[in-house]
Amino acid sequence: MNATALSLPQPSDGIPARRSRRTFRALPGFGLTMGCTLLYVSLIVLIPISAAFLRSAELGPARFWHVVTAPRVLASLRLSFGAALLAAALNAVFGFIIAWALTRQRFPGRRLFDAIIDLPFALPTAVAGIALTALYAPNGWIGQLLVPLGIRVAYTPLGIVVALAFVSLPFVVRTLQPVLGDLDREVERAAETLGASRFQSFIWVVLPSIWPTLLTGVALGFSRAVGEYGSVIFIAGNIPMVSEIAPLMIMTKLEQYQYGEATAIAVVMLLASFALMFGINGLQLWAQRRRLAR
Repeated sequence: MNATALSLPQPSDGIPARRSRRTFRALPGFGLTMGCTLLYVSLIVLIPISAAFLRSAELGPARFWHVVTAPRVLASLRLSFGAALLAAALNAVFGFIIAWALTRQRFPGRRLFDAIIDLPFALPTAVAGIALTALYAPNGWIGQLLVPLGIRVAYTPLGIVVALAFVSLPFVVRTLQPVLGDLDREVERAAETLGASRFQSFIWVVLPSIWPTLLTGVALGFSRAVGEYGSVIFIAGNIPMVSEIAPLMIMTKLEQYQYGEATAIAVVMLLASFALMFGINGLQLWAQRRRLAR
């Protein structure tokens, strides 16, 4: 063997061999990706929100407070947030039932029914509002059956809840389905073999596992419902102090060229939504920690 070859350092001698090619990365480095992220988020989210705050600040504290505490504005805010919370609560119950049926049951037409759940995503909100109004009006297919019972849906706050539940239902169902599908059924069977009933197995085994995910779906549905406009204005009736929602108040201010007042109402909605979302996320985090502690 050549003496020169014997004198060359080998990787086993403690000197690492130089890599012949670079490590492949699917995306660029941290600096470039983080820069693109900050730029996109700033253009789409941060700058528009900052513009709303700056425009409302032009009113001054006294004028701002006078606008957002007007009786008509307060009534619209109460209706928007109250109806959104009620719709989210209804979807928490019925959305879970639907997700459970689609995940655990097998029945004819299940795939078609599963596809229908996504209809509010694809359907224009104005079309949804017109369809709901036609159904729940006093002379509609469903409304005429409810009138003898003394129940009026269209042109009342109840109609707003129905419209908001319609547009926010897919968020709860689609959030729960993957978790229910991945849930280990052997744990449920083990609980049943230990003497637990199906209801006890659901309360102590299934519900703690899906509780954080259910809260996430409810939070997404609420955030979608609180700012809904297109599907609500047709079925609400838009009666001031009765069935007028906050987004309609904003549109009314814009049509009157009162941009500062419109942004003031929008800022109040933004802050209230952020506070509620922060509370829901805190509850979700608490539920996760409690589940891990067990």
